[in-house]
Amino acid sequence: MGIADYTFYAFAVTILSSGIMVTVARNPVHAVLWLILAFLSGAGFFVLLGAEFLAMLLIIVYLGAVVVLFLFVVMMLDVDFATLKGEVARYFPIAALVGLVLLMQMSLLVGSWQAADGALGLRQAPTPDPREFHNTQALGMIIYDQYFLVFQVSGLVLLVAMIGAIVLTLRHRKDVKRQDVNAQMHRDPGKALELKDIKPGQGLG
Repeated sequence: MGIADYTFYAFAVTILSSGIMVTVARNPVHAVLWLILAFLSGAGFFVLLGAEFLAMLLIIVYLGAVVVLFLFVVMMLDVDFATLKGEVARYFPIAALVGLVLLMQMSLLVGSWQAADGALGLRQAPTPDPREFHNTQALGMIIYDQYFLVFQVSGLVLLVAMIGAIVLTLRHRKDVKRQDVNAQMHRDPGKALELKDIKPGQGLG
């Protein structure tokens, strides 16, 4: 085995260990840190496959935005961990049953795995040829040329989902004092400020 094989197994062990630690970690901040290590290992897999653009995208988007958001939410919210542990213990039998079913399905899949006849040749000769097109350029040609309409439609679907989430969670509460920008801009300074002539010894009674 070469250095690439050893690197692959190192990333594989790291990402599996990190995934397990994410689920069993008692401290949510530690779980997020293990998730960061899992994402970094996933980026290493992309580098081994020659997809440097996807590796950097994984680091920038997930580590630079999503995981940081997780950390802010976990550290800013006052989470009652005792209640969470009670809920986990309550649904543990159902989760164990679902996990057992998934494990059986994965074992059946591994036992019946068969490689196609031309799979090895396709992996050794990727399309397009890296000597002619860089993977970032090839990805851009596919997304913004061949599948441009599908890419735009998927963006619209995400936009509609975001708007729907905002509309469903928006609540207009009457007992909350809100800022009225229009009233603030058109207020009369003469009515907004009142001068009091306080005489010596009178006070503000």
